[in-house]
Amino acid sequence: MLVLGVAAVGFGWWTVHRSFPVESGRISVAGLDGAVTVYRDDAGIPQLVAETDHDLLFAQGYVHAQDRFWEMDFRRHVTAGRVAELFGESQVATDAFIRTLDWRGIAEQEFELLDEPSRALYEAYADGVNAYLSERSGVELSLEYGVLALQNPGYQPERWTPVDSIAWLKAMAWDLRSNLGDEIDRALLLASGLTPEQVAQLHPAFPWSAKPTIVGGPAPAAPAGLDVRAVDGGSAPVDAGTAATAADEETAGVLGDLAARLDALPQLLGPEGGDLGSNSWVVSGALTDTGMPLLANDPHLGPAMPSIWVQMGLHCAELSPLCTFDVAGFGFSGLPGIIIGHNERIAWGFTNLAPDVADLYLERVTEDSYELDGELVPLGTREEVIEVAGGEPVTVTVRSTARGPIVTDIGSDFAAVAEGYASTADGADEPADGAEQTALEVSLQWTALQPGRTPQAVFAMNRAEGWDEFRAAAERFEVPSQNVVYADVDGNIGYQAPGRIPVRSAGDGTVPLPGWTSENGWTGTVPYDELPSVLNPERGYIVTANNAVEQDGPMLTRDWDLGYRAEGIERRLGELIASGEPITAEDMSEIQFDTRDANAEAFLPVIAELDLDGDAARGARLLADWDASADEDSAQAAYFAVFWRNLLDGMFGSLPESTRPVGGDRWFSVLGTLLGQPEDAWWSDRASGATGRDAVLAAALDAAWAEASDLMGDDPGAWRWGGLHTLTLTNQTFGESGIGPIEWLFNRGPYEAGGGSAIVNANGWDATLGYEVNWVPSMRMVVDLDDFDDSTWVNLTGASGHAFHAHYDDQAELWQTGETREWPFSTRAVRRAATDALVLQPGR
Repeated sequence: MLVLGVAAVGFGWWTVHRSFPVESGRISVAGLDGAVTVYRDDAGIPQLVAETDHDLLFAQGYVHAQDRFWEMDFRRHVTAGRVAELFGESQVATDAFIRTLDWRGIAEQEFELLDEPSRALYEAYADGVNAYLSERSGVELSLEYGVLALQNPGYQPERWTPVDSIAWLKAMAWDLRSNLGDEIDRALLLASGLTPEQVAQLHPAFPWSAKPTIVGGPAPAAPAGLDVRAVDGGSAPVDAGTAATAADEETAGVLGDLAARLDALPQLLGPEGGDLGSNSWVVSGALTDTGMPLLANDPHLGPAMPSIWVQMGLHCAELSPLCTFDVAGFGFSGLPGIIIGHNERIAWGFTNLAPDVADLYLERVTEDSYELDGELVPLGTREEVIEVAGGEPVTVTVRSTARGPIVTDIGSDFAAVAEGYASTADGADEPADGAEQTALEVSLQWTALQPGRTPQAVFAMNRAEGWDEFRAAAERFEVPSQNVVYADVDGNIGYQAPGRIPVRSAGDGTVPLPGWTSENGWTGTVPYDELPSVLNPERGYIVTANNAVEQDGPMLTRDWDLGYRAEGIERRLGELIASGEPITAEDMSEIQFDTRDANAEAFLPVIAELDLDGDAARGARLLADWDASADEDSAQAAYFAVFWRNLLDGMFGSLPESTRPVGGDRWFSVLGTLLGQPEDAWWSDRASGATGRDAVLAAALDAAWAEASDLMGDDPGAWRWGGLHTLTLTNQTFGESGIGPIEWLFNRGPYEAGGGSAIVNANGWDATLGYEVNWVPSMRMVVDLDDFDDSTWVNLTGASGHAFHAHYDDQAELWQTGETREWPFSTRAVRRAATDALVLQPGR
């Protein structure tokens, strides 16, 4: 490690600059049929203009490789379960998990399912990437390869393939897999000795009458005097028959190991949790200043350096049967097309629908068989060989049932899930004959483990010209399931929920079920035409923020986001509408930066009524005139955050480690409901011994004053939320190496931030870790359907993935302060904004 640190200091400026791409002039590139112009503005954002689809997608691959190839190479190693080839033995467990789920194998099947036009585009993109690889190697590709060579000399990246691109969709699906964490959390809480009723209390159901739904509209106004915090205070049901048998200490320990193992997996989009979500909304022209729709989107993902997104425009010089794209927006390096954005006629945005698409099953396994309905059925098996840098290959045997892979083989933690359920009511019967040596293990059924059509959907969305075409394109977007908001130049706005969502024969996906009976399992998927959809709703706007879609209709999940962000957006829209002033694009951007904390609003009146003294009274006086806005420079927001963390730890810190409150919407709801139940048994502070709501709140206020003083000094006038709530943009590979000089090369920050968990400006934080930012609005965009050139966008970092490049982090400060950039789209605007132009011309 010392050698690596010293060597890192030795990298000179010349070494750093070797990886910077050529951005102007002319380059001959073998594989092109005609010339492609790459325009870049003063932020280095590329806009590509070509004569054919082939050349346009070829050039997209070439430019992605110019700007972000290390990121692409690392991602494909993750999605193929080959990270140990880069970083050695420490990554074998990660690779074993990915190989067990077979992301790469599913991607290969999806490539074979592509229609010929889509396959040709994936191949053109791969050819463009490889054309760039043929020109450069080592540090000429990226600085990271120079650092990697210090510990893994001789590594050379392979040629890019279409399957490398498609496999990235599996990583997206895994990180957006919805409630698997909640399923494990419930099981772990039950194993710790909580009753099903207590577990349900800690996993509250969506408050249908108190929070807005996407299709159903805003929440109804509360009658005077009604405390809406406790409305629909019922909780997500827990299957008592299955749950009651998980309560033993051994199971509690191993379930904690399970949760820790999942947390240790590469999180390419961000850590699982309530803050892994997004905001999007669309407003009808009847409510805007231009008479045309406005559409906003800001996906909430884990912060990374460089940002998860790349900004780009793909433009045909003239739309024709040979050239069919005129689209711009945000995509992923390594994946052709645009994921979120607009073309010349329509705009769209995504948030995670978050349906329940993954279930765990307990399996009785005997040697090479598993039990089903009293019979032994052969397990499917295959062997995977994991190559290890600096070590010997490791062979992993993957076993599967008809439902999916046995995940017990990945580690003892999954095996312990099964052990904890050994005495379930459904499993009390004797094992099948010949199964005396039965072991209980766990299998995973997940929609992404069946090949689908999502790789085709991106191109179809990019080319759609109206609502019907767009809905047909969205039907193919099967995994991961998304909320899609829509607007077009004819003035329409719409919403569609696409995705492959299972129908269960038993249970509701909230806890693991026995797999040895066919009574449990999936019977099919929800038909597309039954999934929620709306066009031009009467109220004139549609808001999606991972909240529930509608109360009626197919069961999609029990674990919705509980609606605080959706409520905040609708509140702001309602205020604008009530004012009688038309909504502008600037209004949309201001809403994205809204810092109102609904959790604080619930607590402030209760705190104001407490009989306090000492530091607790000082804290209450500080909060007395606060408007509950979690602004960067707010002393009150800083103190309230410290109070909230102390309160959560004091009340729930004795729960199993991986189930302790991280904060966010679920815990807003749990505590918000308990505020109306001052004598509930949960009101107990483990540090002070206080019991009852008022005493526990006083203890937390007192402890928070002491901690805030330690963190920020004795003068509360100098306290600032941004001083605690900071964002460090961290490189996903070497940024956490533990070697200071190497981390300095690739990481940027810290940046002070406002906002917080379950706040519209969703700079989320994990209360079990501290106050630093763990989730962010990974980009922000507002599309103006009156004139696309009046649209705005901003990325979290910058266009470049090359450390020390001028565009490595040049958008970060704009993002930090809620500012956005002009987003040129028309040919005239793109050329006017261009500061560089590179012509890629056909070569040998």
